[in-house]
Amino acid sequence: MRRREIIAGMAGVALPLVARAQQPAPGKWRIGMLAQERRRDFVLRGLRELGYYEGKNLSIDVRSIEDTSRIGALADELVGLKPDVVLAGGTQAVKAVQRATKTIPIVMTASDPVGSGLVASLARPAGNTTGVSLFSPDLSGKRMELLRTVTGDISTLAVLWNPDDPPAVVALKETEDAARALQVKLSALEVRRVQDYAPAFGEIGKAQPKGLIILNSAFITSSVVRIAELAIGLKLPSIYTDRSYPEAGGLMSYGPSFDAAYKRLAVYIDRIFKGARPADLPVEQPTTFDFIVNLKTAKVLGITLPPNVLTRADDVIE
Repeated sequence: MRRREIIAGMAGVALPLVARAQQPAPGKWRIGMLAQERRRDFVLRGLRELGYYEGKNLSIDVRSIEDTSRIGALADELVGLKPDVVLAGGTQAVKAVQRATKTIPIVMTASDPVGSGLVASLARPAGNTTGVSLFSPDLSGKRMELLRTVTGDISTLAVLWNPDDPPAVVALKETEDAARALQVKLSALEVRRVQDYAPAFGEIGKAQPKGLIILNSAFITSSVVRIAELAIGLKLPSIYTDRSYPEAGGLMSYGPSFDAAYKRLAVYIDRIFKGARPADLPVEQPTTFDFIVNLKTAKVLGITLPPNVLTRADDVIE
């Protein structure tokens, strides 16, 4: 297993880490969390480093967003519990919580918080929302380059995306721009419901592209196992935005580290517990990027991963 961190520029002024010796004020804090269940451990890990322990001075109520059709109801449910902070993961979740409350502080991760209208700006969020942006517009071309390094040919590519997720619309445009620059013929296929996967991959099978790029959305992330199986069934090299995909059997992922972003949210939560206003806490840009490859899947696809790919990888799943 290999690990590396790529440090990028920060938006505004980075939040200082609170010294571990400084203990939180007495009392029990309550967090509502509307995100994927698997992210919970990273948030709690960050909070423990700051002196917060579940069951001792902290409680956390989690509502998982695997079923995106219920996000609005789940947001209302969490807000009804009157938490001190709501943590929301993903643009759809953040918007749902913002509709449910204008007063409870919201700490978020989102792909394009400014473009999606979640905050006024990175430096001055305004309102009751702040957190970590996962927006990195230059990554589409890098994912194509990684596919070309692995396959040798990306003259034709398919893109799987969910048009109901606003950041995916931006990501598709960036992917199309990168494809033009690299003289790649791109075919975009929409998936809004589970029933859309079979016909989408049927079209992909007919077109026989050289690779597949999957654009991030909460709905798609909840279906990564199925997507990986369908891609392998077509012997199709594929790449996604986060490690949940190669962990589920997909070939590769490259993008901001979701795990690191969720852990970083603990710093925002701590600051808010200590009296800071979300409007005064700048939104950070991603600082840690992960490149993950699944060696077992590469072998199933008949691909020999070049040594330079294995060397660049943060994790190699075997």
